[in-house]
Amino acid sequence: MEPDAPDPVAVSRTGGPSVMPDPWTLRYDGFDPVQEGLREALCAVGNGYLVTRGAAPESVADGVHYPGTYLAGCYDRTTSTVAGRTFTHEDLVNCPNWLPFTFRRPGGEWFTGPPEGQRLELDLRRGVLTRHAVAVDRDGRRTRLVQRRIASQAQPHLVALETVLTAENWSGPLEVRSALDGTVTNTGVPRYAGLTGRHLSPVGAGADPDGTLWLQVATGAGRRIALAARHRVRTAGGPAEAVRAEEFRDGRAAQRLTVDLRAGEPVTVEKVVAIHTSHDPATGDPLRAARRLAAGAADFDHLVADHALRWRALWRRCRIDADFEGIGALHLDLFHLLQTYSEHSADLDVGIPARGLHGEAYRGHVFWDELFVLRLLDLRFPELARAVLRYRHRRLEAARQAAREEGLAGAMYPWQSASEGREESARVHLNPLSGRWLGDHSHLQRHVGSAVAYNVWQYYEATGDLDFLAEAGAEMLLDIARYWSSAAVFDPALRRWSIRGVLGPDEYHDGYPWADAPGLDDNAYTNVLASWVLARACDVLDVLPAYRRDELAERLALDAAEPERWQEVGRRLRVPFHDGVISQFDGYERLAELDWATYRRRYPDLRRLDRILEAEGDTVNRYRASKQADVLMLRYLFSDRQLRDLLRRLGYPAGPELLRRTTSYYLRRTVHGSTLSSVVHAWVLIRSDPRASWRHFRDALTADLRDVQGGTTREGVHLGAMAGAVDLLQRCCTGLEIREDALWLDPRLPSALPGIEVELRYRGHWGVRVAVDRRTVTVGLREGRQEPVQIRFRGESTTVRPGESRTFSR
Repeated sequence: MEPDAPDPVAVSRTGGPSVMPDPWTLRYDGFDPVQEGLREALCAVGNGYLVTRGAAPESVADGVHYPGTYLAGCYDRTTSTVAGRTFTHEDLVNCPNWLPFTFRRPGGEWFTGPPEGQRLELDLRRGVLTRHAVAVDRDGRRTRLVQRRIASQAQPHLVALETVLTAENWSGPLEVRSALDGTVTNTGVPRYAGLTGRHLSPVGAGADPDGTLWLQVATGAGRRIALAARHRVRTAGGPAEAVRAEEFRDGRAAQRLTVDLRAGEPVTVEKVVAIHTSHDPATGDPLRAARRLAAGAADFDHLVADHALRWRALWRRCRIDADFEGIGALHLDLFHLLQTYSEHSADLDVGIPARGLHGEAYRGHVFWDELFVLRLLDLRFPELARAVLRYRHRRLEAARQAAREEGLAGAMYPWQSASEGREESARVHLNPLSGRWLGDHSHLQRHVGSAVAYNVWQYYEATGDLDFLAEAGAEMLLDIARYWSSAAVFDPALRRWSIRGVLGPDEYHDGYPWADAPGLDDNAYTNVLASWVLARACDVLDVLPAYRRDELAERLALDAAEPERWQEVGRRLRVPFHDGVISQFDGYERLAELDWATYRRRYPDLRRLDRILEAEGDTVNRYRASKQADVLMLRYLFSDRQLRDLLRRLGYPAGPELLRRTTSYYLRRTVHGSTLSSVVHAWVLIRSDPRASWRHFRDALTADLRDVQGGTTREGVHLGAMAGAVDLLQRCCTGLEIREDALWLDPRLPSALPGIEVELRYRGHWGVRVAVDRRTVTVGLREGRQEPVQIRFRGESTTVRPGESRTFSR
């Protein structure tokens, strides 16, 4: 039966109440064991080198809390036996927990929570998490604590926790225990319970004469991780003495401090921790570096001041002035992006994990989500976008090896990447509804290579960075084109080239219900994007300086015939159609229509329709139902004019009505099981249905804040959706495109957004101001010595020079 149009914003609102009293503060009141995991992810603090979840310092991993600290690029490979098969897998390591902090009356029980009352406040403007709580022991003694923590943006190897303890109804000695815990394991995702979770082994622990506590552990791969902690105690009158004692056991070091409390008089304990690893640049011995840094670190207030100064600079670079309800969610999303990838990430040779550094979902791997993230970074932090692309370039040889193993030329990038660039996708996955382990064929999403090529070209368009293109970008793009050229198979009957045995972005469909082998043929998104890559490869050869083009041709053994083949294949790749719309893949029209009305009555949330059907003994492969945008991804990556030109280049007539019909067709059959789907649909609908577009935008913007997927945010934020939602304001609402050495503007403001102003970086200009309201569009440049900028606005073309501005009437 033909599906009714689903509510595009029907979501499972299980995230519980979260209050942002102002657009720069995330607040949670009370203690809710069901929601603690979500709060710990959203209240995480980080700096690009590391991220620490917002778990209570006295907590341990117990099903309610999950303390976690993750270092960018810190992976470890282990072996597990699952469903009778043995696998090796690489995981982002849950590193030693630097937070442990608790207290007790001498001889009493240590405070382990929960508190009697609690309030968490995350200051997004300054990157400070503050916790107010009251601890009550079994004798009724009430102790108030105020805790602040940071992961320093000024000194990325420093993290700090300040605890202010106030006895409310008692006086006397209090014993504080602060620890460094290297016994933690990876147990943050229940679905991975069958995988080996222990990655750390103790190396040593001790205390220096000045009281600095230290711990060193090693991963199975041999990376040493060293932590050193310095403690200071003070009262209102200044520094205070405390009786200190240390205790050690394998993988854990603790220091006890005994202080005297008087009712109503606060005592402050500072814990400043330095973290280094043997993989850090400019670091010899990580333990020596950590001990030296901790011992010489400034006091907490000075650390916060320097840290806040860096955050002010970051927010200036990310300025988006827009007046709409929910602007706080925009700040939250940007905040977590800047914590995951920052200037401190750039020299670490790390990619952008799909779930940030906030948890262990997807085992911390790098997917295609950078396709959504880099559009934001290109125009704000191009140096960071370049670092992400260099991560891919350093793994080009691994991609070449993967192609060779398939008997193909060029470079085949993996769907999931980690430290080495090899394919890290699982071969089985668990359906929690049925309890069955199923084959996982997601590694067949070969379109990830095209995403890498797209990112290279978009970075070049935004920056004009010919040096990067010549040095690294061109080599990647050319080898990805070479892969598609060799993967395409000519079909004499159709007189077309086909790409067979792949998966598209949809992910629900991983094979034909009538076939034994996995994979689909002629996925439209894959083929059109491959055609685009083949065309850009020829453009790259034209752009490069002649001497560099000759060098690359020699290095890659590229002869004149190969670009000719790229042109041939790129103009004759097959795109299937049915019922007047673009088919998601060849054979799509043979699939059945799902009884949508029945399933919506039986299941209020169809986001994981694949799991529902498998648990019923059925398969989503039989139906015209999509998890997320697939064909419609093409309208996200390309303007309608560009997409029609791409289809015409392939020999297919393509008018506006084709794209409208195709959009309507798949919108009715998509359950938005990925947070990325809302980003894409908001973009696609901006011109045809602005109200629906805005609803999708709000879904994407608040996906993690509301935990719309019913519990997944606790395992890590959805970084692609976060960045993509911000980019919707930055580029979609302003109608901003970067192509043909110009900024193109064609804004579409939803009714809920009266205006927007952004300040971007473009080709060396550090201040390109774009302001859009109902009547005008203004583009202005800061003073400088850069080249003028070409602006195209609805048929008009003009040049804006540094220090000038130009206003267009809408």
